[in-house]
Amino acid sequence: METGFGEGPVEGFWRNARRHTGLETVPGYFGRSPLELMLPPTWSFGVTPAQADELLELVLTGVKTATASAYADYQAQDEPLPHPGSLSIVLDSQGMPRALLQTTAVEVRAFDEVDAEHAYLEGEGDRTLDYWRRAHRKFFSADHHFDPQMQVVLERFELRYAAE
Repeated sequence: METGFGEGPVEGFWRNARRHTGLETVPGYFGRSPLELMLPPTWSFGVTPAQADELLELVLTGVKTATASAYADYQAQDEPLPHPGSLSIVLDSQGMPRALLQTTAVEVRAFDEVDAEHAYLEGEGDRTLDYWRRAHRKFFSADHHFDPQMQVVLERFELRYAAE
């Protein structure tokens, strides 16, 4: 991956992603674009390095186009929910930027109201709702007091750019 002088891997990835996705639409004579000055948030999937890479691979192959997280995590960190149009950079297990995602839809639902369509879009296991519920119950139980009525943030996204 190309990087400019003094750039780290995330900054270099972001520069390349902006160029390849057409996000650098402001002509240079206007000065620096706000997209140049602000990096999207970076994060990894899952809770283990193996899970981070496995889920990232599903994104890179086009199988995974959705994810779910506990609403309580956003509240605890006083972090705003993603919204359609939000950009984020997904890191692999080594902390290297691999994918630029753009959120296309966000919905908050109770865990037991997540439907088969969302489970399928997450792309994990056999892509069934039964698999999704078993896997996510275990995932959410690790950090939270699990409750079938707990609020879950369901996010759909599209892959805008992948590292070469």
